[in-house]
Amino acid sequence: MELRHLRYFKVLAETLNFTRAAELLHIAQPPLSRQISQLEEQLGTLLVLRERPLRLTEAGRFFYEQTCTLLQQLENISDNTRRIGHGQRQWLGIGFAPSTLYTVLPALIRELRQDNELELGLSEMTTLQQVEALKSGRIDIAFGRIRIDDPAILQQVLCEDPLVAVLPKGHPLAGTPLTLAQLAKEPFILYPANPRPSYADHVLALFAHHGMTLKISQWANELQTAIGLVAVGLGVTLVPASVQQQHRTDIEYVSLLDTSAVSPIILSRRKGDVSPIVQRCLALIAQQAT
Repeated sequence: MELRHLRYFKVLAETLNFTRAAELLHIAQPPLSRQISQLEEQLGTLLVLRERPLRLTEAGRFFYEQTCTLLQQLENISDNTRRIGHGQRQWLGIGFAPSTLYTVLPALIRELRQDNELELGLSEMTTLQQVEALKSGRIDIAFGRIRIDDPAILQQVLCEDPLVAVLPKGHPLAGTPLTLAQLAKEPFILYPANPRPSYADHVLALFAHHGMTLKISQWANELQTAIGLVAVGLGVTLVPASVQQQHRTDIEYVSLLDTSAVSPIILSRRKGDVSPIVQRCLALIAQQAT
């Protein structure tokens, strides 16, 4: 499927007339008919009922709506790319681990979105993915929770987020602060499974530092999945305290007695990047911290 197929179909759907559509597209009618037939063959379904008057099938109506959205997105991308290339607009790529959406990141995004000349690109990714995206130039700054030793990347700890236990509703340990030793006796849900190293390794190292190992009952790929598995009784897990902003009735958050059980919020950026937009972000983050 090529872009011209989408454009040809959009015009035909709006005119419901092959002759008129061909005139608007500045092509002959037979080639237009062939292009629409090719599109239908690729999709494996009819889009147009070739009768008088011409009508769209149900699939055709759906495809028309999606095509309009896609072509509008493409036009916006092209327009913003052109403006950025001509210096009329700036682009800032931000990578983030999901749990950082509960901390410093929302305030930064709200502030940056007030600038009509700035285009924001937000990408959910692990810390390892962030490092590669920074080095390749796909993003400019990133928010994660894992320390990475890479000479091309500068990392700055913005804050230390205390960890809290997540227990199923009504669990016997709920209600009072817990020790790591108590949690180590419970079946544990750990996340993410991949890629490594990750937040999972941070949690494993925390228990190992105290001479304890975990009984891992289940691996999950995302924080939300881990919490959902806790809710159905498969085990317990640890999450940053800021995640408690997400209220659920089927789980309980319990604080820890061990004050060393924390998870840092880490800002990562390219070493040597002194671009004005990155410096502006650093200044905004510093203002939030005061």
